[in-house]
Amino acid sequence: MARVHTTAIDHLCRADKTLGRLIKKVGPCGLRAERNGHPHAPFAALVRAVAHQQLAGSAANAILGRFLALFPKDRFPSPEQLLAEPEERLRAVGFSRAKVAALRDIAAKTVEGVVPRARAIGKLDDAIIIERLTAIRGVGQWTVEMLLIFHLGRPDVLPVDDFGVRKGFALTYRLNDLPKPRELLAHGERWRPFRSVASWYLWRAIDLERKKQG
Repeated sequence: MARVHTTAIDHLCRADKTLGRLIKKVGPCGLRAERNGHPHAPFAALVRAVAHQQLAGSAANAILGRFLALFPKDRFPSPEQLLAEPEERLRAVGFSRAKVAALRDIAAKTVEGVVPRARAIGKLDDAIIIERLTAIRGVGQWTVEMLLIFHLGRPDVLPVDDFGVRKGFALTYRLNDLPKPRELLAHGERWRPFRSVASWYLWRAIDLERKKQG
């Protein structure tokens, strides 16, 4: 992974001097994929992503903790186990009605084979994964992009709708307003094939700004 990051950083610094200055300020890339050998790891990653939608990390993790406690030995449930849980029990741990519907659809689509198992998803390209998974209720492109970056370790994902990436870009390039997604996408062409690493550094630009103000 370190060698991949070195190659990515060399490319990004050559392709974009402004981004290169940010990279030098931040230092080594800490992006790591949270790989999971469980056959239903994509299902679990999507459930976790939905739990985090529109919530602070601490609140989402608390809900996930209560959710896991519904199952034996706090293990992550199988799709079949999730489908067997009554809606009231899922609502009681803190999931909204909309999120319960999304979780059930993720589980159902996993049983149907729309959500691939871990070995199968690794053989699909990014566009196919996005097309398949965004057909699931409550799963948008951003959610799938997070799975691609942080679970599958795909190197060339640019989540142009992500507030943090847009904010980091505005800070780095000294813009008064957030870039429109299409503007960010156009600029990011020069970062290919390492747009995931570029995104990670744009997230870090926000951390640098907080430290400067703090």
